[in-house]
Amino acid sequence: MTQKIANENISPSQGSGLNEKILDKLKKIQARFDEISRELEKPENYQNHKFLEKLNKEKVQLQKPNELFAQYTKLLKQISDTRDLINNESDKEIKQLAQEELKDFLKEKSFIISELNNTLVERDPNDSKDIFLEIRAGTGGDEAAIFVGDLNKMYTRYSEKQSWDIEIINSTESDHGGFKEIMLKIAGDDVYGNLKFESGVHRVQRVPETETQGRVHTSAATVAVLPVIEKIDEVEINPSDLRIDTYRASGAGGQHVNKTDSAVRITHLPTGTVAECQDGRSQHKNKAQAMEMLYSKLLIEKQDKQKQETADERKSLIGSGDRSGENPNL
Repeated sequence: MTQKIANENISPSQGSGLNEKILDKLKKIQARFDEISRELEKPENYQNHKFLEKLNKEKVQLQKPNELFAQYTKLLKQISDTRDLINNESDKEIKQLAQEELKDFLKEKSFIISELNNTLVERDPNDSKDIFLEIRAGTGGDEAAIFVGDLNKMYTRYSEKQSWDIEIINSTESDHGGFKEIMLKIAGDDVYGNLKFESGVHRVQRVPETETQGRVHTSAATVAVLPVIEKIDEVEINPSDLRIDTYRASGAGGQHVNKTDSAVRITHLPTGTVAECQDGRSQHKNKAQAMEMLYSKLLIEKQDKQKQETADERKSLIGSGDRSGENPNL
């Protein structure tokens, strides 16, 4: 008696290996991807650059799950056809080849399911945003400033390789090369998602060029990665809480590089958060950039506080796992 291989329904809703919620989400992604593609082709949208940029960013985010879902749907059809062949073919060699092919299809199906599940894990809402990248010299004196310059070159070249746009927002050069601090604005696809884990202290151990006795020095620099806010209503700022100072932009050694007070420093008094910009040619542009940077810093502080509150609440609900907290009478 020949045992027939159960076939899968081509409809993803039955026996597909993906649950209904994921399938529903994938169908919505597919529909939205197609909708965006149609919008990008409409001539009336060609002049609306901000709208097109927003659509392109969203399309990039949806592209991978959309492609995986298309592969998955095609694979289900191949699995169904192969099972039909196995069940109806009388030639033993052809049937055996089909059975081997079915094994490969099923392995590929498991892989795509895993990829889809990983892709659909909730993304950080900031991942698609542009960033402010701040690099400051730490311990190490002049060598730390040179290290900041090296980090700046590294991030700049990486950004160029990714076809991202780079703009210097603020910088203070060191007398012996490099920077005491530098702030970059980097714009492109998934910039924050790619660089957010660069935040923190970076260290280097090497023999500086100025070292005459060949001793190894340790230098440090801090890196902060802040997402650029698209909607300023994500953070509320009362104008009366701001102190705005203007001053002359300075170059290496502290000398003034222009004769007007074009540099701007904005301080958020309730939190003490400071944002400044001096590399723009006009005070108006520097103020706008500093304000944008301040919103980003305050947003990160707000989100970090919310994450901590959520973590504390979860910990209070599930307990610490310490048995001493249990009621011995229960």
